[in-house]
Amino acid sequence: MIKAKPFIKWVGGKSQLIEQLDALLPADFGNWENATYIEPFAGGGAMLFYMLQRYPNIQHAIINDVNQDLTTCYCTVRDHPEELINSLSNIEKEYLSLPSEEERRSYFMNYRDHYNEKNLDPIENTTLFIFLNRTCFNGLYRVNKKGLFNVPFGKYKNPTICDAITIRKDSDVLKRVEILSGDFEDTFNSAEGNTLFYFDPPYRPLSDTSSFNDYTKDSFNDDSQVRLKKYCDRINQAGYKFMLSNSDCKGKNEADKFFDVLYSKYKIERVFASRIINSNPAKRGKLTEILVHNYQNTRAKATQLDLFQQQDNQLFNIGSKSIVNERL
Repeated sequence: MIKAKPFIKWVGGKSQLIEQLDALLPADFGNWENATYIEPFAGGGAMLFYMLQRYPNIQHAIINDVNQDLTTCYCTVRDHPEELINSLSNIEKEYLSLPSEEERRSYFMNYRDHYNEKNLDPIENTTLFIFLNRTCFNGLYRVNKKGLFNVPFGKYKNPTICDAITIRKDSDVLKRVEILSGDFEDTFNSAEGNTLFYFDPPYRPLSDTSSFNDYTKDSFNDDSQVRLKKYCDRINQAGYKFMLSNSDCKGKNEADKFFDVLYSKYKIERVFASRIINSNPAKRGKLTEILVHNYQNTRAKATQLDLFQQQDNQLFNIGSKSIVNERL
């Protein structure tokens, strides 16, 4: 069965962490009635597509991102999939027909400049967003202080630029999603009743050379991380649940307890994730990430308790049979 999945590459995407994230959801999330699911940082959408296909009790879904080009992509995939597919198909044919790397590089740079003019209609803007995403270095999305996309050309021999099957499936799933474009705190008014927020913000860099979090012209710095924590406090006080991902600074440097101190009143888990954005393959590998949440009982903990209960029942049954046999 074909499933919805991210239609773009995204640094820090959660596809490889889905099982770990699912295990750390609230234990009874699948039983919530009329659940609302909110992602204030849309990113690549791996968790969104998973949640909407895994949990039919989600009746309201809201995504948001301050990157208007990204939210335009989501709206275009949702509302105009066939027009987008036709446009992507044309640019894919043109690009793949170019015989040399230099010709492809020139084609890429011309369209990067055109994209940065910022006067495009939603179909063309989304077409170029996806084209650049599929043909730039490592699928990065990074802009400079002027808000201009500045990721260099990537040397891919046969990139898939038009994935029509994924776009159509994603469009169906996104029909259930309200798409916002603004500050992450603007999502609060969308919460009601049984609401779960999942935060996947720009990660705090682990070193001076690992900062790939400039998805907009305004950097997400430590002050922004503190503001996000205060927003989590507001969500917690309102009685809603949240789960938040970020880099594990302490895992890289034992003395760097930024997040451990910042989120000390909440539960902090650590999960393993591969990261491949380093230009040197030898420096790519697994790192720990933190996962913060404001609830005690998770699906993983509930599963463990069920297993323990089953084991206890089995031992009880074995013991009961032994006693009966001894009496006989």
